[in-house]
Amino acid sequence: MTVSDAHSFDSSSFEPLRAKRGWIVALGVIYLLAGIVALSSVALATVVSVFIVGIAMLVGGVAEVINAFQMKSWSKFLLWVLLGSLYIAAGILAFENPLLTAKVLTLLLSLFLLASGITKIILAFSMKVGGSWLVFLSGLITAIVGAVILAHWPVESLYVLGIFLGVDLVVTGAGWISIGLGLKSRV
Repeated sequence: MTVSDAHSFDSSSFEPLRAKRGWIVALGVIYLLAGIVALSSVALATVVSVFIVGIAMLVGGVAEVINAFQMKSWSKFLLWVLLGSLYIAAGILAFENPLLTAKVLTLLLSLFLLASGITKIILAFSMKVGGSWLVFLSGLITAIVGAVILAHWPVESLYVLGIFLGVDLVVTGAGWISIGLGLKSRV
């Protein structure tokens, strides 16, 4: 596929989306507003994100326990029940002590960002293409963000997840608005 092929999409393939472009823009506005609200109260956004993780863990845990009954052997059944029970316990902990959960999630986030950044830096040095400096820069920024979060842990744990949630919602909203407006019929 050449560059000219990439820009020569059949415009009729976008017609179903064009008909819904108002809804796409509206979705973007909702995301954008939710992000602004989250950034205006990052502590509350952190608690909300912890509750979302808690709900996901509870649902996942229940699904694991239900799935255990599909197992043919007792050992697999017990492992699935144990796994599901751990998920359920972690989900309950998220509701019982959201601040502790926020601290743990923030610590894990900082460690994952550090590991990801270091991995990208190592990858950049092993690449033989011209754009490897962007991979290096991405890794450096990711590692610095992870290190800054870790350096301020656990004090800033109440804010980090809320900031990440707010920024993600704002960027996602801007993306959907951009897509919706980009679907405008060209004459």
